[in-house]
Amino acid sequence: MKRMQLAFLALIVTFAVASSAQEKHPLKLVETIPLPGLKDGDFDHFAPDVAGHRLFLTGEENEKVFVLDTTTNRLVHTIKDVKAPHAILYRGDVKKLFVVEGDASAVNVYNSDSYKMVNGIKVSVDADSIAYDPATQYLYVVNGGREAHTPYSLISVIDTNTSTKLRDIKINSNHIEAIMLEKSSPRMFCNITGQSSVGVLDRNKSVLSASWPLPAGNKMNTAMALDEGNHRLFVATRNPGKLIVLNSENGKAIASLPAVNMVDDMSFDAQHKRIYLAGDGFVDTFEQKDPDHYVLLARIPGSFRAKTAILVPELNRYYLAVPHHGDKDAEVRVYEVQP
Repeated sequence: MKRMQLAFLALIVTFAVASSAQEKHPLKLVETIPLPGLKDGDFDHFAPDVAGHRLFLTGEENEKVFVLDTTTNRLVHTIKDVKAPHAILYRGDVKKLFVVEGDASAVNVYNSDSYKMVNGIKVSVDADSIAYDPATQYLYVVNGGREAHTPYSLISVIDTNTSTKLRDIKINSNHIEAIMLEKSSPRMFCNITGQSSVGVLDRNKSVLSASWPLPAGNKMNTAMALDEGNHRLFVATRNPGKLIVLNSENGKAIASLPAVNMVDDMSFDAQHKRIYLAGDGFVDTFEQKDPDHYVLLARIPGSFRAKTAILVPELNRYYLAVPHHGDKDAEVRVYEVQP
């Protein structure tokens, strides 16, 4: 009897080990880049320079832009005295950085070699999210609204070749978050957070052509990602924490899954059919079984308000910015995407 019990126990252990080995671990931590000497405060967004082996990170409340070397995984430069930097665009062909500085009410332009400011484009108060159209070299910038004390927000259209503002698109809500361009059409999506809806804009006509309400009870839609090939738009909400999948042709809700809260950045991994959501305490990784079905693949430990992240497919890397908190210094965690 004792021999049978031992054999049965060995079988259970073997099964547990085999099951554990079969579990999918989508992100493997391979390096940590220290960012010492910072105070408490959020990061906001990344921008990659793949050819130049650099990654730019905005330190919103520390008023800095950090330049990271993606080969050595080291901090190599810091641009200081940047007024609440939010989104950032790198254009390698003209060697320029376009930094949205909320407290300066401007998109300031820096030389990406010397890191000196060379120009600035004025926008309204509280400029934040961006989307870039490489076909026209136009940059779309969310600004105005709550901090400007207006019942509407603006999406300003900036020509990055001439560093001039061309026009403003007016949205009748005082709170707009992420914006996302569709490459195959002139459509652009935006999170109309103040109305718990998704706006559809025509970039050619600079008008809001449709507004799709989110399923009832879902509020504070912030981050956004797009699977253009399968016509799926991914929206993250904070109240409650959810991943909502919409048909990008008509706004119909396809799926709704519980997710980490306070998400600020979301990435769609077209190669591995995954969606990564960085939020408070965790990175949630969802698998796209097919365009209509999604499952939580893994919940990876993050950190306090570590909600800034980016997937760089060319490097097979996922970067997570962890802010200073308590006695723990800020850092950037470098993950290798696993098959």
